[in-house]
Amino acid sequence: MGKDYYDILGVSKQADEAELKKAYRKLAMKWHPDRAKGDKDTATEKFKEISEAYDVLNDTEKRKIYDQFGEEGLKNGGMPPPGAGGMGGGMPGGMPGGFQYTSRSAEDIFSEFFGGRSPFGGMGSMGGMGPMGGGHDDFGGGGFSSMFGPGMGGFSGGGPMGGMSQRQSQQQPPIEHNLPCTLEELYKGSTRKMKISRTVHNAAGRPERISEILSIDIKPGWKKGTRITFPEKGDQHPGVKAADVVFVIAEKPHSHFRREGSDLYYSHKLPLVDALCGASFTIAHLDGRQLPIAVNDVAGPNSQKVVRGEGMPQTKTGGKGDLRVQFNIIFPRRITDEQKAALRQWLPNM
Repeated sequence: MGKDYYDILGVSKQADEAELKKAYRKLAMKWHPDRAKGDKDTATEKFKEISEAYDVLNDTEKRKIYDQFGEEGLKNGGMPPPGAGGMGGGMPGGMPGGFQYTSRSAEDIFSEFFGGRSPFGGMGSMGGMGPMGGGHDDFGGGGFSSMFGPGMGGFSGGGPMGGMSQRQSQQQPPIEHNLPCTLEELYKGSTRKMKISRTVHNAAGRPERISEILSIDIKPGWKKGTRITFPEKGDQHPGVKAADVVFVIAEKPHSHFRREGSDLYYSHKLPLVDALCGASFTIAHLDGRQLPIAVNDVAGPNSQKVVRGEGMPQTKTGGKGDLRVQFNIIFPRRITDEQKAALRQWLPNM
């Protein structure tokens, strides 16, 4: 069962933006690893959970999908979890419009919420969040004194943390997403459109969320683990380069074919009489062709027929691997005495 983000923040399902911000501010300040008392590992996990809940519920699109399909459906690209029924239309691996869930680090969410500055005054590096400071206030110019009241410590005269030249050379860690592809897509190639949401800074220096469509040209023969990188398409933060967004190819299981390297394996049920006497049949290939297969010799258990050049495309050589048709011999469940006698007469002793 997925996480209950409303319960994590302690708000109702009707909570508006102001209620969400109030709840997140209170919980984030309580459980931040630099502030929480007790076990740091527990505080870190709790802080991540709170930040994820706020990030989803404060985003209109994510919240709508979460309310309908829960955490699993949201992180599955807007698709309902197994057994929950499907959505009509849409692109492979996502809901109509190409929604792709984009996870964000708890530190980034915290930094953006507090305008890129530490609410802890001189408490140090904020649990490994990296250099901060120099950011803009996202709360109407009131500064942190307006949020926490006098005596909270603060930022006037605090200055940036870390050297400017060091910050400019740093880049946020890459944001990776799996891109599940069918064998048909990896055999023929295809184009996928993926919708991402990210934070940028407008002309006034204030962070805002925007959506963008990324086009991915899947080349024939690509394997699982192939990485497609979109430079600096992650969230923007003051003083550091935006993260790269990386999509990693994953192969969806196929109902008939199995891939090993550049070879394809196909399992075919062959009646015993065809295994002994020969047969011909066709295979619906990944590109839609009907590929004729002839069995001319006796096919024994676990035997296979190799069809050269009908496997997966090879990106480096331009050639193709082989198709290996494996035979699953189907024996009759019973035969009569007369049939047994005929078989003994006509089949040689092995």
